Parts: sequence; C-alpha cells; structure tokens
Amino acid sequence: MKYAQRVALFRERIGEVIQGSGLNHSRFAASIGVDRSTLSQLLSGNNLRLPRADTIAAIAETYQVSIDWLLGLTNQGVVDVDLMRGPLEFEDFSESSANQKLLEWHQEASDYKVRYIPATLPDLLKTEAVAGYEFRRYGVGRTDQSIRDTHVLLVQQRREETEMEACQSVQDIEGFALGEGIWNGISRDLRIRQVEHMIELVEELYPRFRWFLFDGRRVYTAAFTIFGPLRVVVFIGQSYLVLNGTEHIRMFSRRFDELIRSATVQPNEVAAFLKDLIQRIP
Repeated sequence: MKYAQRVALFRERIGEVIQGSGLNHSRFAASIGVDRSTLSQLLSGNNLRLPRADTIAAIAETYQVSIDWLLGLTNQGVVDVDLMRGPLEFEDFSESSANQKLLEWHQEASDYKVRYIPATLPDLLKTEAVAGYEFRRYGVGRTDQSIRDTHVLLVQQRREETEMEACQSVQDIEGFALGEGIWNGISRDLRIRQVEHMIELVEELYPRFRWFLFDGRRVYTAAFTIFGPLRVVVFIGQSYLVLNGTEHIRMFSRRFDELIRSATVQPNEVAAFLKDLIQRIP
C-alpha cells in the first residue's frame, strides 16, 4: 500500500472511530490528547501525513481498536486476544541476525516517522571506514555487513516519503571529532572525512532527516528507536528490549519530545556546528 493510500485509509477509519464514540469533534480530540484544530487537520482530505505515533497509540488505547487496523494492516478493528501483540519482548540476537532485524523494523516503519537516539553516531551517516572501525571488534564478517546495512538505511532515507528524527548529545559528536573514548585510535584523517560526510548528508537530507543535539551535561538518555506506532526498541548492548504496548510508545514519544525541547543545536544549525567542529579536530 502506498503512503498516500495509507493516509486516506487512516482518515476513513478514524472517522469510523469518531462516529462510534458518539462524541463531537472537540470532545473526541480532548479524549486522545490533541486539540480540535489538529483533529480537523487529520480529517482533512488535503492532509498528506499520518499523525504522531503517540496520537495513534492514544486512539487505539482509548477506543480499543488495533493499531494495525488504524494503519490498514488488517481489516479487523476491535482489539481481542488474537490481535493484541505482547507488550514486551526481549531479543538476544546473534551477531549475524541483529542488524538484519533492525533493517526489517526500519522497512516496516518506512511509511511512518522513525525517532532515533543513536548509541554512537547515526548509522545512516557513517562512512565505510568508521562503520568498519566501530564494528570490527565484533568479529569476522560483521564489518562488511554493517557497511551494507548503513548503505541500505541511507538509500531508504533518500526516499521522498521517509521521515526520521535523531537526537543525541553534543558531547557524543565532539568526543568522536576529538578521538576520545571508543574513538581513541581512529586517525585524524578518518575523523575529518566522517565529519565532512555528515555535513554533506545533513544538508542533503534535511528536512526529511532532522538531527537535534542537546547538552549531555544537563540531559541523559539511553539509546532507543521509536518505529512509528509499531514498536519501541531499547538497545542494551547486543540485546534489544522490544516494546509494543501503546502506553510504552506514548511514554517514549513523550521522552523524545522532552529531548527535542532541550536541544541546544537545532537541525538547521547542525551543518554549521559540524563545520566549526572540523576546525577543532586535533
């Protein structure tokens, strides 16, 4: 199903939910935590975007319909035992399957906004040299796989309909540029090329890819990814905590919003920040 078709189907199905609720638009909007104008926009035939993941989760939770039905993935709307996915999974992947699973999740969420807290640098922004340096410690064969997966993510993000937000600390990026921590030992030339590569891509991909930077001395967060309204994945080393419950999705979405509000470098300022950073690379 194409993205525009999914938006149209969502508009039709939220209309059914509103009709079934017996509420007027103002009261329905309040019940899912949005204002009347936002709901009107969602119902407009001119609207070309799906709502935020936490809004979809709120509709599903409040009116006991499945997220899959709202998004056109199933024709059965009422939530029952067969339709409900477990709210919690713990995946301990082998080295060969971890990246493949992440790619599958990205592809499943390709029609929705992905919100991303990287553990190091955003994967789709890494050069081959840096991806190889970072993953070489995981064993033979992992480097080539990681480089291929980085390319796949970048190709996907270049599609016009994709949307991703990333958020991490200024200190993460400065630490890389200065060769600190896990980056101790990577050459100056490779660090400069990586920062130049990030400048090129953030300028090319904006606004489909928006990268927010906050002050890590004031704010701390673990690495996690919100795959639209489908799932949240929290990264724990080589293991992943996968959360499918609507309240989990809403909770992590609110946390991501808090991180964005605390950002000291906005997406349209990142390229300038990186250009200044290059001048400080020792």
